[in-house]
Amino acid sequence: MAEGVHQALKALAVFDGETWQERWQASGSNSGSTPLLDAVEDKSAAYYSLNAGLGRLFAMRVVQPSLAAFRSYRFNKYAASFEQVSDDPQLHEYFRRLQDPTIPPSRRNLARSDLAVALTVFGIDIAEMTPEALLHYSVASRQLGASRGSRGRDGCYAAIGVWPVLYEMGIFPASAPKTLRAAVVKGQRSIPELVDRYPIRNAAVRELLINYIQRRAVSLDYSSVNGLTVSLAKHFWQAIEAISPDQEDLRLDEATVTEWKRRAATRPDGTPRKDLERELLSVRALYLDLQSWAVAEPARWGHWAVPCPIRDADLRWAKVLRKRVKERMDGRTRELQPILPLLVDHVTERWHWHRELLKAASARGRGEEFELHGRTWKRLISARNATWYQSRHAPVRVQNCLTGEIIAITNQENLAFWRWALIETLRLSGVRCEELVELTHLSVRNYRRPNGEVVALLVISPSKTDRERVVPMSAELFHVIAQVIRRHIDQHGTVPVCARYDLLEKVWSPELPYLFQGGHAGSRRALSATTINRTINKAVADLAKTQPKLEGITFSPHDFRRLFATEVVNSGLPIHIGAKLLGHMNIQTTRGYVAVFDEDVVTHYQQFLDRRRELRPQDEYRDPTTEEWADFQEHFDKRRVELGSCGRPYGTPCAHEHACVRCPMLSIDPKMLPRLDELEDDLLDRRRRAVEEHWRGEIEGIDLTLTFLRSKRHQARRAINLGLPTIRQSRKGADGR
Repeated sequence: MAEGVHQALKALAVFDGETWQERWQASGSNSGSTPLLDAVEDKSAAYYSLNAGLGRLFAMRVVQPSLAAFRSYRFNKYAASFEQVSDDPQLHEYFRRLQDPTIPPSRRNLARSDLAVALTVFGIDIAEMTPEALLHYSVASRQLGASRGSRGRDGCYAAIGVWPVLYEMGIFPASAPKTLRAAVVKGQRSIPELVDRYPIRNAAVRELLINYIQRRAVSLDYSSVNGLTVSLAKHFWQAIEAISPDQEDLRLDEATVTEWKRRAATRPDGTPRKDLERELLSVRALYLDLQSWAVAEPARWGHWAVPCPIRDADLRWAKVLRKRVKERMDGRTRELQPILPLLVDHVTERWHWHRELLKAASARGRGEEFELHGRTWKRLISARNATWYQSRHAPVRVQNCLTGEIIAITNQENLAFWRWALIETLRLSGVRCEELVELTHLSVRNYRRPNGEVVALLVISPSKTDRERVVPMSAELFHVIAQVIRRHIDQHGTVPVCARYDLLEKVWSPELPYLFQGGHAGSRRALSATTINRTINKAVADLAKTQPKLEGITFSPHDFRRLFATEVVNSGLPIHIGAKLLGHMNIQTTRGYVAVFDEDVVTHYQQFLDRRRELRPQDEYRDPTTEEWADFQEHFDKRRVELGSCGRPYGTPCAHEHACVRCPMLSIDPKMLPRLDELEDDLLDRRRRAVEEHWRGEIEGIDLTLTFLRSKRHQARRAINLGLPTIRQSRKGADGR
């Protein structure tokens, strides 16, 4: 090591400067290049000795590199060397806390390295580290692409594991966020900040929109305020300025309004905008509110009271559009309903399979083989992590002896469990996704009925409607919730208390024992709606590997709510009780969720058929003779004609003397469409000849034949366009609450 330090100092001595730091900067190394190492002709022992010597100089604070410069080198066990040289009691305490057996070696080593690098590039001791400095280091590492997952995956900030340890040690003040994620998120923006995301040239209109949204925000939540800002600032006024840059006020001419409506009807990618009604209503509300407020406060709002560009005719089709939305929702529900049992069986089987494999592997020692599920497996424990793997928190890895595939079975079993728990809870309770993430250990209650029966209840916290409700748990739902609680207790002794970040409201919730939570970089937090959606669709994609017909199918958390509503209502539960379970204030909202398969209609029709069969002579239900059956089959053979097939009933002759084009019973084969074109050309030639020869009777007959021919062709082409009913491949068009 001393030789490497001497070699590094010798390499720096050739540059100008009174101190080693000045010579380091004069060498140009702080730019992120490695001129000192590049001077070595090949990667010989001298090369690696010089590299190690530079690391020692960094640790001894002889040279203070920039972050880019430090990341240009690769040092072996730099954190241990830095701790030894620093000999700081607080740094020793930090490293001691990282020896927690619940922290995997990879995460532990990353937390050690991140702090050592941060202290080195800042030239400070651990006691001088501030939240602002560590946040700067984390963001800068991400920008350099030097942090794990820096290409966009979750956890792409460096020092995630450092932050909570420094907070617990008291180095960070109590007022600081407890985790790096809490420090990174921006939280709620002010209304001027929301509006200024979309540059508006007209300062007066910008100020008007800010004042208007601030007044409306009193009765709206943050996500609604954000949506209103997008509608008015981006989709309305920014678009108006693109059409008419010199527009001075809200009084719009007809040409500008027409062009704006045309642009608003389509998205940037050219597809029709399905939420156009919402945009129009937001703009209409702006104009009508200003007119109303101008009466009470003319000095403030009178200047902006102008005719509304959104006429009643623009919203005339709103009811029809809502029907189309309902049809899409119902169609999606009907398509997903037969898939749901397949998905439930799949996630249940996968969890049980992984659980059995984990249980069998946990009972084996290092390198021991065992048989399970008709395969031979081997428990893997690396020599490097042998000590840590003796901990009960250590993950288990197994290898398939036949294929050589290595499975991190602890991780896979955990993922399989949460997929099962999320899907089962959503489908059995009908809760919204934002309500699911708010479920806590305190949400589970017991209720004793007057007859002594104890009923398990699930208390849904106020969410979308700000009204708490209670859902009686079925035995299946209670089993799922009990499994979730039992897993937390087995792993942590209790349901851990953690925070939750509301993605819609952009705020952190109080720390509570959330049921659906997970670990992340040494800390725990409640699952987000994004994570839940991603987890569900990973399960669907996994199922599609064995069910190719489901390729491209997706489930949203809200789909389970619609399926739940459909099932309970179709099972005979009164719809007003279903509305209570779903938390709907209006029963019509529940009707909008239900894709009813009218069982009464089906039942009564089946009873009608049964009664009609009873009235028919019994001899009509005898088995047909060989001759009768042959005659029956021959009938269908004779129905085949040049252009397609005839639909006349069995036992009836051709009533139109084989004038097939005119016959309403003819069904055109799409492959014969070119033949229809040939017949049409022939008929047109005949008609021209008939006109020349004044054959009026012939003209009338040809015109009639042409009418039937064109009608048949239109029907055939329409059948081609309709195609066969299939499962829709894209789910992006589904709307709903």
